[in-house]
Amino acid sequence: MRFSDVPTTALEAPRILRRVTEASRALAEFKGSVVTVPNQRILINTLGVQEAKDSSAIENIVTTHDELFRHLSGPDGPENPAAKEVLRYREALQVGWTLVAKHGLITNSHILEIQRTLEPNKPGFRKTPGTTLRDASTGRVVYTPPQDANEILRLMGELEADLNAGVDDGPDPLIRMAVIHHCFESIHPFYDGNGRTGRIINVLYLLKEGLLDLPVLYLSGPIVREKTRYYELLQAVRDDGRWEDWILYMLDAVTASARDGIQKIGEIRTALLEVKHRVRAEFPKMYSQDLINNLFANPYTKIGFVTADLDVSRVTATKYLDALASAGILQKLKVGRATYYINIRLFDILTAPPAVAVPASR
Repeated sequence: MRFSDVPTTALEAPRILRRVTEASRALAEFKGSVVTVPNQRILINTLGVQEAKDSSAIENIVTTHDELFRHLSGPDGPENPAAKEVLRYREALQVGWTLVAKHGLITNSHILEIQRTLEPNKPGFRKTPGTTLRDASTGRVVYTPPQDANEILRLMGELEADLNAGVDDGPDPLIRMAVIHHCFESIHPFYDGNGRTGRIINVLYLLKEGLLDLPVLYLSGPIVREKTRYYELLQAVRDDGRWEDWILYMLDAVTASARDGIQKIGEIRTALLEVKHRVRAEFPKMYSQDLINNLFANPYTKIGFVTADLDVSRVTATKYLDALASAGILQKLKVGRATYYINIRLFDILTAPPAVAVPASR
């Protein structure tokens, strides 16, 4: 299936045109909200982890926020295989972003590099037949993707052309993203990591088309909350050609994730400014912008991180963090031999239930 094979009646349906306008506006507002955070690396670190967690959860790779944030804090974090896989997703997203920023394209070699980062033991396009997709509850085969290695290469070549085609005279890039995502998932080119790779491609495509400046759209959040529907609609296109329902679903996911992201960014910005003003007022001798950036780069920080970021001694870093914990700005947590200092305000923002859900139907 190529983009050009999708019926024009589906691409130009009135409901789709209305919803693409809504999604585009929400995405533009989200893009604008990102620049209101002075240190945008904070958003890459925090929202990028959220995207990695939820995209992995769609594939039943489940970890808690606590495990994930502690694992992100260094080698003395928990030896949790799921947390490691989630962080590989975050790394793969960074790899893809670097490649798109450098080349302005999404090529098959880039896609292979992304998947290799996700699945270092199962890299490369499928060469052996036998892959099927089954219903998780019944075991029944619901879809058999292309089996021949040469066919997979041909289809991925066509997908690469669609990913990098000009969009000036065609459907909106958000519609194209929805179609391309379905085509990729239906080719199912890898032995493992197809869903996660495909959702990374979604974000990279928006970056390539200039709809995002940073890879911080939390697009997998709405999907993981509507996981069953996501798979049902993927299959409905294959079985019944229900392109319109699929595209509407993806547009609604963009709208919901953009609006949820706007709210989270606003809350992070407010919390950052409030903590900044409080630390400057109550602890003027220790205050610095580097300290504030450290506290908001990850909900969990450690003495070693502050030592490195502020170029201070371990004794000084410990004094700073203990003072902030005594003031209730941080919470001190001992796990084994490791000591963490938790920015509870940031933790609560990142783990709060989403404010916006994907509509069931409209």
